[in-house]
This record gives sequence, C-alpha cells and structure tokens, in this order.
Amino acid sequence: MEDVVSRVPTLSFIDMSKVLVFARGGRTHAEGAYATCHCISLPASEPGYYFWRDRKTGRLTRRSEWFVTKSPQVTIGTTQIDYMISFALPRFCDQQLSRTRKQIHYAGGPNWVAKLDTIIHELYHIDPQRPGIRRMERADGTYSANCHGDRFFEDVVEMVRQYLDSRPEPQTYDFLQYSFAELTERFGGVVGTTFRAFPSYPQRYTEVITPQLPAPAELAGCRVEPVKPPRFATRFTEDDIIVREFLPSTSRALVRKGKFCAA
Repeated sequence: MEDVVSRVPTLSFIDMSKVLVFARGGRTHAEGAYATCHCISLPASEPGYYFWRDRKTGRLTRRSEWFVTKSPQVTIGTTQIDYMISFALPRFCDQQLSRTRKQIHYAGGPNWVAKLDTIIHELYHIDPQRPGIRRMERADGTYSANCHGDRFFEDVVEMVRQYLDSRPEPQTYDFLQYSFAELTERFGGVVGTTFRAFPSYPQRYTEVITPQLPAPAELAGCRVEPVKPPRFATRFTEDDIIVREFLPSTSRALVRKGKFCAA
C-alpha cells in the first residue's frame, strides 16, 4: 500500500502511518467482502434517541436515553489511527478475476490483478477532504449517498493501470499471484495482524450523554429505556494487537504482544 500511494497521484495524500491493516476471517467459498475500509476518525454524532410506537395505534410508547455515537480510539505508539483496512482471509487470497464483475475491465489479465484492484479500491474509499468514506459526485455535481458506482469502479481500474504502468518492483506485489494454499506451501503459513479480542475489532459505539436533554413534547410521558453501555473496548493500543495464523477454515493466535505485530 505504501508503494501504491507513492505511485498513484490520486492516492498520494494518504499517510499510511495513520492506516492500520488487519485481518478478519472469511472462508473462500462463503459470501462476503474481500476487504473493507473502516473510518475511525469521525467526530461524535449529534445527540439522538430511539423511540418505539405501538403497532396497532401508532402511539409513541417508549424512548431511549439521549446518546451520541462515537468512534473508537486506536493508537499505535504515539500515532493515532484514522482509518483501518481489513482483509478477509483466506477469501482475499483466493479471489479469482473470472468470478467477479472485474473481468470486464481486465480482459485477458491474470487472476491476481483482481486482488490489486481490491487493495486500491479500499484505499480509494479514504476521503482526502474530511474524515469519513469518500463521497462520489453525481453528474449534476451533487453527492451520491452510494459510495460505489460505475465511476468509482472505473476510477479504480485507471489507478490499477497507473500503478502497473509505473513499473513497480515485481517483488512488491509478487505475493498476489499465489492462492492461499500456494502461499501456505511456499512460505510455511499466512499470518495477519488482528485484535486480541478476535473476531471483534474497533467499531463505532453509543454513549449516554450527561446531563440528559429535555424530552420532546410528544415523548414527555413515555417510559425511558436505558442505553446499554458498550460491550467491547473503546480504546486500543499496540498491546491490543496480536498475530494470528490463518488456516482454510479457522485461525490461531501466535504472538500476544503488540510490538511483535505483523507488518
């Protein structure tokens, strides 16, 4: 990824020291994403609440406490992480160009280019102007609520070609040509950085605000339901990171100290 952002102008704004790459479980033949971009630099949301209506009468019956939604804090050393990109293993390693919509863009190309497309796809989600996932403009200049679309996919294809046309060192991306089984046989195993509470990882969470705001008039007489506190950690450091070896249908922890985490 560092090599990609150094060679593709559109992605040159990305500071990879603020991007944490980690692994998640994902079986080869199961449905699901190959990779995901997670923004953890969003500010807290505006205060809000949940409410419930009676199904028959439509009358408001209950509401929750006021709360805000926050991003977790992930710090590696003294660096605060703004984005995380997760890869599903072994699914990512076994991605086939012929089995995806990408084949129309890379006709006659090798299977591994689908994996390069996935990597650049996730990097392209990082917004250069604000915290969050990149917004795509419509033809009229307004922003679309959908972060994917034909233009997004076409932009990724163009960046893949830019990267390859820049003649990067083959050993930088050589691993992409191998399947999960081939990687395991060639290198003795496939490992990835994960969080100690695997398969859990840092996610947005809700927090009750104090003091509580006044209830809207239409909800003044409703019962107030408490908001459950987060069931997982909200702050993470390198001590919460370990290395796991990934196998075809499971994984196992190898090292339990963050300073030994995989690259």
